[in-house]
Amino acid sequence: MDDETLYMTMLLDFYGDLLTDKQKEYYDLYHNEDLSLAEIAEKVGITRQGVYDIIARAEKSLTDIEEKTGLIKRWSETREMLHKAAEKGESVPECVRGYFQLKPEQHK
Repeated sequence: MDDETLYMTMLLDFYGDLLTDKQKEYYDLYHNEDLSLAEIAEKVGITRQGVYDIIARAEKSLTDIEEKTGLIKRWSETREMLHKAAEKGESVPECVRGYFQLKPEQHK
């Protein structure tokens, strides 16, 4: 998974509930299910341009929200700091490891 795909998926994970149902569905089909605009258009019965417009508005909304809140940026920075701490042998509670998607602590 490339960085752009990961970022688009994270936008939906963090802020997807702020989209309309249609925006959320089309965005998910396009970015997570890897369907083409034509495939989505055929599936939902609208034009390819209509699908593109809905996805583009959703992407704009999600990126605007991230620019204003910075939640993904802060989450990523915190995850990186915790990862470095764990590599140094510092204790990171399992609930924190799970939330920040860190590998489980190795018990020796």
